[in-house]
Amino acid sequence: MRNVENVAACWPEKIYSPLTEKGEKQIKGVAKKIKKEKIDLIFSSDLLRTKQTAKIIERELKLKSKFDKRLREVNVGILNGKLIKEVGRFWDREGKLPPLEYYLRRFQVAPPKGENYTDIEKRMYGFIKEIDKKYQGKNILIISHQRPLTLLEKAIYNYDFKKFVKIIFEKKEIKTGELRKLLVK
Repeated sequence: MRNVENVAACWPEKIYSPLTEKGEKQIKGVAKKIKKEKIDLIFSSDLLRTKQTAKIIERELKLKSKFDKRLREVNVGILNGKLIKEVGRFWDREGKLPPLEYYLRRFQVAPPKGENYTDIEKRMYGFIKEIDKKYQGKNILIISHQRPLTLLEKAIYNYDFKKFVKIIFEKKEIKTGELRKLLVK
């Protein structure tokens, strides 16, 4: 959702926000490392930066990506295209909520025409359960976005709410270009 302009960019994509040169370089490095992982399939969000990421990986692995809208970024609805600070004020008008209350609101309240974290967790987990059933035993690479991937980890590993918030505050969410293994139970 965040980009170099610090604007909330989700879908529909209102802002042209491609991979930066630094991002391309990072992904090319990751693509070389991934070769050792024996990837069978690539699934990617269908948004611009993830599609560009997927194309770089495809060339290295000689595989074709499957694009799936369930892997998209957080949908902030009518807040799409607004400054990140403005988006945060939707859940905390005064800017005074303690972190646990702020994130609890993110799970419970969706902006108009948008989704809350519970919605995202359900769509990401639904996706992973479906592909795990369909492609059992396959090594699958998922290219998505930071917060949806963190919510997917929460669902897979059954993290409670406090652990999820701790991951965010300790900056342990997946980073741009980072590779993490997820073992679906």
